[in-house]
Amino acid sequence: MSRHFDVKRLLAATALSVAAGLFAGAAQAEEKFDLNALIEAAKKEPPLSVYSSTGKIVKQAEAFSKKYGVQATGTKANAAAQLEMVIREGQAKNVQGDVIQISDVPAGVAQLVPQGFVDSWLPPDLADKIPAKFQNPLTVSQEANVFAYNTQLNESCPIKNIWELTEEKWKGKLAMQDPLNKASYVDWFNQLATHGDDKVAAAYKAHFGKDLVTDEAGATAAWVKALAANGPLLTDADEGAAQAAGAPDQKEPFIGLMSSAKFRNNKDVGSKLGLCKDLQPFAGWMYPSLGFIAKGTDSPNAAKLFIHYLMTEEGIAPQADDGKMSTNTDAKLPDDEPSGIGKVLDQIFPYDAATAQSDWDARQDWQDLWRVNYKK
Repeated sequence: MSRHFDVKRLLAATALSVAAGLFAGAAQAEEKFDLNALIEAAKKEPPLSVYSSTGKIVKQAEAFSKKYGVQATGTKANAAAQLEMVIREGQAKNVQGDVIQISDVPAGVAQLVPQGFVDSWLPPDLADKIPAKFQNPLTVSQEANVFAYNTQLNESCPIKNIWELTEEKWKGKLAMQDPLNKASYVDWFNQLATHGDDKVAAAYKAHFGKDLVTDEAGATAAWVKALAANGPLLTDADEGAAQAAGAPDQKEPFIGLMSSAKFRNNKDVGSKLGLCKDLQPFAGWMYPSLGFIAKGTDSPNAAKLFIHYLMTEEGIAPQADDGKMSTNTDAKLPDDEPSGIGKVLDQIFPYDAATAQSDWDARQDWQDLWRVNYKK
């Protein structure tokens, strides 16, 4: 990834105002909103089908059905599968998934909305509780990927700076999902390059005591290149990274990069995961999930009612147990959430959906950078 990529990224950013305009008609809001009327209208419609990347959607759909008397079925599908299903169903005019909670924001921004497959709907009675940046398109929740260590081997995180992971001591000792198979990782790289490159450069200077000199497009690209060359242990799911870092009775310490949801393993299977707090320049990164209603659904009111339910503390609770944070400021994480992510949010790099189109455009470039430089 040479400096021409930086130019490409800047050119892509100029299209953001155009992309943003796509949402102008996507978000719908009624001046007069009557939840009871919506419930009654939803009861007259066919059963609802909901796609989500979390298995908790099954429990959420069951609770929704019991609460409102509106039949809903939740189906777990990863973001890539959701994208394919929604596009195919939309093209065939045969909508099966009425509500979509998708964690691939760039795909939603660049594919689903522009092609007219989905709408974004903001519950009017909750609008004052959801920050403007999460309203259009509607962001249901945010989830953190965090650096973690084994608390049985170390009293605190054994690294203090992400640049340490590029050094010989940690060669092959970072466990993470393969960025070639997990788009959210390369989106993170692009977000960091776009909004936090100066922080990565400052972290380099803090660790090595000198300014970064690189032929890459910036500090983020230099870090990604060096990280890939240091041979991280690549997994096909967060569970593999969680086991590598947190399994009890290990002899060799690993750092893991994984969803905060995996900290439930501490209770479920006796893992020893600890959150790497105060890591420079960040302890992890945030990625959101968007809530959409499929255009052409034959249950539009039930779909709106489900979106409304998801945006309440009661509705999001099963996901909140895993550290997923609602954008509704009234919906809090439970006190016993296992990762402790709620206490270190200021240390988590945020996701800015305003530049999601740029993330989509740059995916191949970041994957190429990783592919060329990765060494086992």
